[in-house]
Amino acid sequence: MTRARKASIYVALVLLSAVSVVPFLWMLATSVKHGHDIYTKVPSLLPLDRKTGEWAATLENYDYVLDVGGLGRAFLNSVWVCLVLVPAKLLVDALAAYAFARIPFPGRDKLFVVLLGGMMVPTITLLVPRIHVTQALGMFDSGWGLIVPNIASVLDIFLLRQFFLSIPAELEEAALIDGASRMQIFRRIVLPLSKPVLAVVTITSFLFHWNDLVWPLVVLNDPDLYTLPLALQQLVASPDGGRAYYIMAGATLAVIPVIGVLLVFQRRILQGIAFTGLKS
Repeated sequence: MTRARKASIYVALVLLSAVSVVPFLWMLATSVKHGHDIYTKVPSLLPLDRKTGEWAATLENYDYVLDVGGLGRAFLNSVWVCLVLVPAKLLVDALAAYAFARIPFPGRDKLFVVLLGGMMVPTITLLVPRIHVTQALGMFDSGWGLIVPNIASVLDIFLLRQFFLSIPAELEEAALIDGASRMQIFRRIVLPLSKPVLAVVTITSFLFHWNDLVWPLVVLNDPDLYTLPLALQQLVASPDGGRAYYIMAGATLAVIPVIGVLLVFQRRILQGIAFTGLKS
């Protein structure tokens, strides 16, 4: 590869990176600006006073959205939901995937095909039956109404099953001969060997439920139970909260945990994507 071609590739990568990074920097900069410093003739990323040109950053926007806008309580609600839902969902999906991958039972493959067929059904069409089931279980307008209906995912079961199939069957057979039970094999052999795909499922589940708006919107009525996306939606709709600097402050609070998770676990994500679905 010639130097000119390498240079053109690097330039293209820098431009594409800028397309992704600049909107986030603009959001962050707007979140610490005063209202009168946002709309200027010459746009600026820095929080400068429009008249004097001096540094004029402020954290009052964050104080407003956390206190008056209710995002502080909503942030804690989202953290609680994710801390309970994601581990429970991972356990249920892993157990189901192991059963479909390793435990022979009548109609196993046909049932799995039916589950995969359910993925073809648009999610929006399932809202009404899910609402009726949630109401029948007495979990409507509660935190558990956000958790229990989402405690299993067919897509995650599929990804985990494909990885479990790649684990050599000889390991399991040797453990069975030594007298190990299915649960012991699952806990001591399968799970330790499946860390890459477990990391991917955990992270994607966290990202999905942290950003989920539709289900909390239909199942919650109490503002004290609102999650962060729902509180942001209410903030945008409010007369005072709908200002750009308040919206950007709230959006920054919502994005920071996601970026932190991606930065910490990015290597695990790449490993999991590379290994998921491959067989030895």
